[in-house]
Amino acid sequence: MIKVASYNMRKSIGTDRRRRPERTLQVLCEIGADVVALQEADRRFGTREAVLGGHLLAEHSPWKAIPFGVRARSMGWHGNALLVRQDAQVLDCEAIHLPALEPRGAVMADVRIHGEVLRVVGMHLDLSGLWRRRQAHAILAHLAASTRQYPTVMMGDLNEWSAGSGCLRDFAAHFQFAPTGKSFHARRPVARLDRIMASHDLEISAAGVHDTPSSRTASDHLPIWATVAPR
Repeated sequence: MIKVASYNMRKSIGTDRRRRPERTLQVLCEIGADVVALQEADRRFGTREAVLGGHLLAEHSPWKAIPFGVRARSMGWHGNALLVRQDAQVLDCEAIHLPALEPRGAVMADVRIHGEVLRVVGMHLDLSGLWRRRQAHAILAHLAASTRQYPTVMMGDLNEWSAGSGCLRDFAAHFQFAPTGKSFHARRPVARLDRIMASHDLEISAAGVHDTPSSRTASDHLPIWATVAPR
């Protein structure tokens, strides 16, 4: 059984407008996932420095950031990052370039956890429905073109307000959605903007939204999680 989670951490700026990376880590530790997809993990301007610095992860968490090597001081690619348990083996990783008017991307990694190999994709899609669909098609095409196929989990902030149209319909043709629930806005969740999707060779045994006093103030999104296992 592998527990995965997705979190738009909003650069660690909470609903109280304070930037507190330690609070973000506290929320992640409450969830206790084996793999975490983060969105808005880097500062927006300048060197795009990672908000959760390496020393914070090393000293105060059980995770390590998968290095994509795109920017020296960033954690991932266009704010998307993947964290895995320290004992996880990273077999491969890459950044995925997405069509967009503004900078957008996704990240992908193959990791061995608890003896199982899992492909993980983290994403943060566009505000425009047209571009979201183009980005969904780009991600699906990238996965289909891979020379090796593994059980796959995709997760992130899809920015999709509809119940089942647009990019959701595109993803649903190939993946099953975890029944996580509403994650935005953190103080009063009204929309399922954040999603976890699994390939059909995985079974989703549980899923939910992590709603605690800490998570309601740490970001404007609540984290979501799911547990998966090979069928």
